[in-house]
Amino acid sequence: MKLLTKNLEANHNYFFFGDQHHGSVLSSKSGWNKLLDMMCSEYEGCSNNYGSDGGDMFEAIMVDDPRFSPEKMDEPLPMEQMKAAVKNREPIKDKLVTILMGNHERKLWKFGNLTAEVCEQLGVEYGTYTAKISIRDSKDNLMYKIYQTHGFRGASSSADDPIRRQSNLRLSIKRHLKFKAADCAVMVKHHIHKLIVSKPETELYLVDDGKKVKQQYTSWGQNEPYIHPDARWYGAAGSFMKLYEDGMSGYAEMAEYDPVELGFLVLRVRDKKIAGLDPVYLKI
Repeated sequence: MKLLTKNLEANHNYFFFGDQHHGSVLSSKSGWNKLLDMMCSEYEGCSNNYGSDGGDMFEAIMVDDPRFSPEKMDEPLPMEQMKAAVKNREPIKDKLVTILMGNHERKLWKFGNLTAEVCEQLGVEYGTYTAKISIRDSKDNLMYKIYQTHGFRGASSSADDPIRRQSNLRLSIKRHLKFKAADCAVMVKHHIHKLIVSKPETELYLVDDGKKVKQQYTSWGQNEPYIHPDARWYGAAGSFMKLYEDGMSGYAEMAEYDPVELGFLVLRVRDKKIAGLDPVYLKI
């Protein structure tokens, strides 16, 4: 884990993205270019854009990996993929708060820490596998904290109703993350290639003032030492990896994975308050 601190403007956007898998023919170049364009443009009335890369920057599957297939003989070698990862992030390196190690990079530990090497070349903080990021204002007052991990556990649902299926996925993400950090208003994971947002939930309760019964709703601050799990924002930050490509079969296809929505997340902060966590869907 890495503990990081970043001072940001009162109004800003924070992009959560990852799982680009550069080097694979299934990685969407147009989707990546859309991310770069959005991070270098105004989003929802604000152009103060920052972000974290959640890992799996490149495919990096070797011949001794169970996921290897003949099609991968045409992919660039892992070190070439690493060089491309640096080039891909050059336009946004000044906006990146950290880059995490993904399981694909971790598989190549025998060649060294490739994620740390990318970070060093870009001048970006290396976030290890998991990072806690304290976002502070210009006067160094805490605005909120982020818990972000590449992740390892999967999230799926076999429910046949789409409402229940989405609910199950949101609950899975919340269960994966909620006990990892008590002081983070935003908790995000990667790895599962799904684009999921679970917003804070409020509940009705009744009180009285000695004369009249009144209704209230549960609430919590965003910079407290303990934030109730129901009052946090949870997310899975999607990917840039397609399921199908004409003329070849990837390991996700062979594992019978269902199609997922490609994209990333954007946290909107206005006047130092979290205004929303938006899923951005890539129509490839």
